Amino acid sequence: MHRENIKGGALVISLDFELVWGIFDHINVKDKVAYFDNTLKAIPLMLELFEKYNIHVTWATVGMLFNRNWEEWQENIPRMLPTYDNQNLNPYQFGQAHRKAGYDQYFFAPHLIRAIQELDFQEIGTHTYSHYYCLESGQNEAQFEADLEKATELAKSMNISLKSLVFPRNQFNIDYLRSCTKQGIDSVRSNPSVWYWDTMKPTTIKTKLFRTADAYLPFSSKSYNKDILTLESPLCQPASRFLRPQHHIQFLNNIHLQRIKQEMIEAAKKAEVYHLWWHPHNFGIDPQGALKKLKNILDTYKYCKETFDFESLNMQELHETQTN
Repeated sequence: MHRENIKGGALVISLDFELVWGIFDHINVKDKVAYFDNTLKAIPLMLELFEKYNIHVTWATVGMLFNRNWEEWQENIPRMLPTYDNQNLNPYQFGQAHRKAGYDQYFFAPHLIRAIQELDFQEIGTHTYSHYYCLESGQNEAQFEADLEKATELAKSMNISLKSLVFPRNQFNIDYLRSCTKQGIDSVRSNPSVWYWDTMKPTTIKTKLFRTADAYLPFSSKSYNKDILTLESPLCQPASRFLRPQHHIQFLNNIHLQRIKQEMIEAAKKAEVYHLWWHPHNFGIDPQGALKKLKNILDTYKYCKETFDFESLNMQELHETQTN
């Protein structure tokens, strides 16, 4: 069933739902117990806010989280594995080393996936099966497709049809879009159309500095007219803004929040799309402060909806407005 084309603008939210699988290559799990415990407590509270404000969200979920335990994880290893030159990125090697570490709740989350699935307007998308790095040297498209096949298979076991994808670490690889289409993916999140977000070019210190500064300074407009979305398959939906983790300097948190609110209001006034994203585990640093910030953002959305007919859409719903 297709949605009618949106008359005003729209807030799109996508979340990179990963837990340990998103950051395993640069953490020691035992040092992150409080961080992930906070995350697991924050996710149901996020869902409560989304339900209260009638917010539609795409949860781009790492496929490994669908497993119930290490036995299932072992059984669900894909037919081809990524051959990264940097073996520190190998999640299968990491998983084997942590099977008896005692932190299973940070590796598997079918109960949370079901909780998301049960709430209206929450789309379960994919963040690939293994948090696959599509621009790392050594891997190839055949390995990516095998990874995506496994994600699709596990999602189907929970009656979920994957339609939206977010590339891990924003490693948008245009050459892999055909594999997405083959696996039934209708939409992918792409990066902002500014030079310092072009992941097809090498990341430099300069690009990293500009990406960070852009969170606080008005470098460029991040919302966009929905007419730029082409009907190519899959539909590439540019991200607008990353909701950054809480900083220990409150002044920076305030600047970042005001930037998001101002950008959202401008998008609503211009009837444009504003795509906000974050990782649920970003709330693990300061869950109370992060949830307060989220509520403030959703209050601004409510104002935009009432004043400018701003709409809340998940990624699949935005796709449907373009194909109607």
